[in-house]
Amino acid sequence: MFLSSLLVTGCSKPDGVPYYHTPDFTPIWTTDQNRIDTLHTVLPFRFTDQSGETITENDVENSVYLTNFFFTACPSICPKMMETVRIVYQKYRGNPAVKFLSHSVTPERDSVSVLKKYAGRKGIDGQQWHLLTGKRKSINTIARLSYFIEKEQGFLNGSAQFLHTENLILVDQRGHIRGLYNGTVAVEADRIIQDIDLLLNEQNR
Repeated sequence: MFLSSLLVTGCSKPDGVPYYHTPDFTPIWTTDQNRIDTLHTVLPFRFTDQSGETITENDVENSVYLTNFFFTACPSICPKMMETVRIVYQKYRGNPAVKFLSHSVTPERDSVSVLKKYAGRKGIDGQQWHLLTGKRKSINTIARLSYFIEKEQGFLNGSAQFLHTENLILVDQRGHIRGLYNGTVAVEADRIIQDIDLLLNEQNR
């Protein structure tokens, strides 16, 4: 799943950040606005963050955001993944054009108060990095339909059971998926930062 895009396309990498339109994450490089308008976008959503605030797609509109799925009691991949997110977060802390959404996959355990304590321990600012909880069905649905987290990446038995995944997904200002990264690999933070900078520059053109 984390093969280089060069291997996927079989050619040299074009400039810029690709789009991802399908669950197989085949990259699409295009500047054709008519083509871009037909590509997959994240569906509307509604969750609650660690401050008890309702967070919807409107809160990340016109922002680049990095999203992932975790749970606060996770002893294995989540600490590594969240550390990678934290590195990127520190780079853009205070920049309202970049945001972070981390969805709990055990929402029945990760209540607002639990997420708030976790955020406090990790030094997470609720204005820019939102730890999200809500109905399990809604979280599973957005994972699968919006961010293409499929069986091999985290699901069992259709969408009834969720296993946490190391994937980090980058979404642009218009809700298009623009990046897939292995959050347990610390050096991925550099690649994420590079892609975010490209997307911010893309918006300013």
